[in-house]
Amino acid sequence: MSIKTSSLQLSLVCPALLFGLMLWSQPSHAQASYTWDQIKDRFETNNPTLRADAIGVQEMKAQEITAYLRPNPTFGLTADGTQFAPHDGVWTPFKGSSVVPALSYLHEREHKRDLRLQSAQEGTHIATSLHADLERTLLFMLRTQFIQTLQAKAIVDLSRQQLDYYDKIIDISGSRFRSGDLAQIDLDRIELQRVQYESDLQAAEVNLRTAKIQMLQLLNDRTPVDQFDVTGRFDFTDQLQPLDGFRQIAQDNRPDLNASLESVRQATTNHKLAIANGSTDPTFSGWYTWNASNNNPNANQTVGAGISIPLRIFDRNQGEKQRTQLDIGRNQRLVDATRASVFSDVDSAYAQLDSNLALLRPYKAKYLDQAVRVRETVTYAWQHGGASLLDFLNAQSDYRTVQLAYAQLIGAYLTAAGQLNLAVGREVIQ
Repeated sequence: MSIKTSSLQLSLVCPALLFGLMLWSQPSHAQASYTWDQIKDRFETNNPTLRADAIGVQEMKAQEITAYLRPNPTFGLTADGTQFAPHDGVWTPFKGSSVVPALSYLHEREHKRDLRLQSAQEGTHIATSLHADLERTLLFMLRTQFIQTLQAKAIVDLSRQQLDYYDKIIDISGSRFRSGDLAQIDLDRIELQRVQYESDLQAAEVNLRTAKIQMLQLLNDRTPVDQFDVTGRFDFTDQLQPLDGFRQIAQDNRPDLNASLESVRQATTNHKLAIANGSTDPTFSGWYTWNASNNNPNANQTVGAGISIPLRIFDRNQGEKQRTQLDIGRNQRLVDATRASVFSDVDSAYAQLDSNLALLRPYKAKYLDQAVRVRETVTYAWQHGGASLLDFLNAQSDYRTVQLAYAQLIGAYLTAAGQLNLAVGREVIQ
């Protein structure tokens, strides 16, 4: 009976212990892996530089309220007619006093308020376009860092695969040595070559960790590096639209070009405002008096009205008119310079992308397969005495060089694609 009880207790305890060991062996925090779209959303939400610039756009929007404010009316209060000193022995100081309250208002002519508002709104549009241009530049930096992380991950995987493959070669070589089919010096040379593969793996892991740290900095994220990862397609697309199509997209979407065009419109509005400010603005006023009429003894309560018009003998706004007129021409020249820069950026990025494609096509078509075929053939021949040790080591090195060059070329292609996206102002190549 006791034996059965002990067996039953053991059968219950073992699964519980096994489950507890499984929970204990799992990491306390799982590694989160993010796609490019998720990384971009987190960046737009958390990046402090981008958020600070967005506040600047809101400040420009608030200035529109100030620009459209009306002039405030002016209230005045005047007391007159108070006797200052006795006359013929009579002193009644307040008998003839009159108090005159008055209101005056400056009337702005030539649509000054509307032009100020229009200029402020155009300033907001410029700030919005510049904010979009800042986001475009920062997103390119983020995209480049994202690609470098993917490239580092690919190189880490490649380095591990090569190290595992070489370890199998070492095991086979050890078996051949023990059977007398391989000299000690040859085995030592094969084992010494493993140091290069270990170094490649360590360098790749350091580069991967560094790339993640720099990406977390852009995201303003305090997540530990070991709990952060990215995932995405690390390959190239052998399709490229004509250059003219990218040029047209850039003209329609580049925010810095839009900001230049909006600056011309704002300069034109500012010139109209300078002309309007040169016009005369009258001030209308009205007042009420008690006991103020000397011509009509029965008019104890009177009202009056007046208008004040500045005499613009000297036009003190002439310089501002000339300055704003020159500013229109200056901004038009800046538009031409920006448009030329846009075309230059697109052409340069397109040429770089096309060059990377020209290098990647033969790799995918034949070089990768050739490197695998040469390595396998030379390895087989060396194991059966048909190739020298030097041929074997060279074949391993050539395979590693080709695979690494291919990964670096894909990274260069994706970076050039990001450069082209930056040049045209939106993502045209994923």
